[in-house]
Amino acid sequence: MKNCGVDLSRSRNGADNTSGTFRKIIIFTDLDGTLLDGTLLDGAYSHHAADEALRFIRKKNVPLVICSSKTRAEIQHYQKKLEIAGPFISENGGAVYIPRGYFSPETEDSIDYDENERIFRVIRLGAKYRDLRATLIEMRNQGFDVRGFGDMSTSEIARLTKLPEDEAILAARREFDEPFIYQGNADETGTIADIIHSKGFRLTRGAFFHILGQSDKGRAVSILVDMYRKEFGEVLAVALGNSPNDLPLLQAVNVPVIIQKPDGSYDPELEKGNFHKAEGIGPKGWNKAIMKILSALP
Repeated sequence: MKNCGVDLSRSRNGADNTSGTFRKIIIFTDLDGTLLDGTLLDGAYSHHAADEALRFIRKKNVPLVICSSKTRAEIQHYQKKLEIAGPFISENGGAVYIPRGYFSPETEDSIDYDENERIFRVIRLGAKYRDLRATLIEMRNQGFDVRGFGDMSTSEIARLTKLPEDEAILAARREFDEPFIYQGNADETGTIADIIHSKGFRLTRGAFFHILGQSDKGRAVSILVDMYRKEFGEVLAVALGNSPNDLPLLQAVNVPVIIQKPDGSYDPELEKGNFHKAEGIGPKGWNKAIMKILSALP
C-alpha cells in the first residue's frame, strides 16, 4: 500500500500504466466523505477542497463518473453542482444511467438496456425497491428495531443525514437500495444479515445499513469500463472511495484510492486491500490524489 504520490506503475486488472498505451483515463468516485465533506454550503455538502482537481478534469475532458449510494435524483443534483455530465451509477450499483448520444451508436448498441428514456438509456442491476421494503417490514414484525427511509418523514431523513430538506426529498426517492437504521442489540446484527441473505439480498454499510439486491458498485463500473474500452480502446480506470460499500468499486479498477475519514484514519476493511492511500481527509485527499495521478500521466 502506498500513499498518494500514487505509483502509477503499480496497477490492477492489467492496464499498462507505464507505457502510455491506454487511450483514455476514466475516474469513478464515491461522494459522501470522498469527493464531498460534511460541510453544508449553498444547500449541498461541500466539494470546494477538490475544486482544483475538478477544474483540471474539466479542462482535460476526463470523464468523472459518480458511483454512489445516492439516488438518481441526488446524483443529477450533484452533477449540476460539480459542473459535470455523462454516465453515473446510483444506489450502490443499482442502475447505470447513460445519456443518449454519449457513446457512438456502435458502442451504445452493444449493450442491452432495460429502459430507453428520452434522456437516458438505463441498465437496471438492482432489486425492486418494494421487495426490499417488504423484507425490512418483515424483520420489524419479527421484533427487530429497524427503520428505513421509507418509514421516515422528510424532516427525519434530513435530521439523520444532515441534509437540507430539499435534498432529503431527493434522498427518499429510492429505487434499488433501502438505507435503514438499527437501534437494537448490536449482537443481533449478524442475525439481521442472515435474514437479509436468506431472502436473496445483500447487506452493506456506509453511513447507514443498506439492504439491496445482488448488484454492487463493481459490477456497474465493469459495465461502463467495457463500454469506454469499446469506444476508445484501452482505458485506465481510477476509483476513489472511503467506506466498505466502496470495496467492489475499488476492486474493479486499475488504480484504486482510499480516502481518509474525518479522524484521519482509513476504513479498516479497505486497509486490508492493496489500495493506494490518499493523504488528506475527504475532498482534500481526493484533490491531492487526482492532481498527482493526472500530473503523472503521459
